[in-house]
Amino acid sequence: MQNGFLSGETRLKKHETRALQTPGDVLEFWYGDGATNPDTLGARQKMWFQKSDDTDRLIARKGVDLLARLASGEAHKWAAIGPAERLAAIIALDQFTRNIFRDSAAAFENDALALQLCKQGLDAGDDQAITPVKRAFFYLPLEHSESLEDQERCVGLFKTLVKDVDDAHRGLAESWLEYARKHREVIEKYERFPHRNAALDRISTRAENDYLAKPGAGF
Repeated sequence: MQNGFLSGETRLKKHETRALQTPGDVLEFWYGDGATNPDTLGARQKMWFQKSDDTDRLIARKGVDLLARLASGEAHKWAAIGPAERLAAIIALDQFTRNIFRDSAAAFENDALALQLCKQGLDAGDDQAITPVKRAFFYLPLEHSESLEDQERCVGLFKTLVKDVDDAHRGLAESWLEYARKHREVIEKYERFPHRNAALDRISTRAENDYLAKPGAGF
């Protein structure tokens, strides 16, 4: 410590290890300024969508206790506060769970609650109070659902998102729409996500095994 201030490295370590407690903590950790600053969006997308042991460990350190609280009932309290708080709960339940418990059945244990919060929020119009780039994560519980009806709804919402987003982010939104379509195609064909079978102790069909053998199969 020099002149009463923490060094940059120490501040970073404190930031990385400080547990997430509030909806604001979750949103700041997840988005930073990536939803508004194109220069930092690429780095955020890596955190969001590229598998990383370091990211998984970081989210576990910061979010595992919060996740347990949300799953035990606090998520509904957050959602009752407002759209941003509902989004924070959805992100934690839908995304943090996948990071913390990757490749295990527990990775999907909060899907039903995340989907419930998503659908209730859609019925209330909460998603429309969220900026388009952030709004994508409001819809991901639908994309992760093994219901074709949910998948159809998800694709429709991402089509609207492409229209709503600004020009600087339209290419990104179009890539999200394409990814939603790919999820729907898998559910149309197999009625479930075959890449989850091993973690959920489900027996794969021959067709599913053929699919899983292809490079890049799964999500």
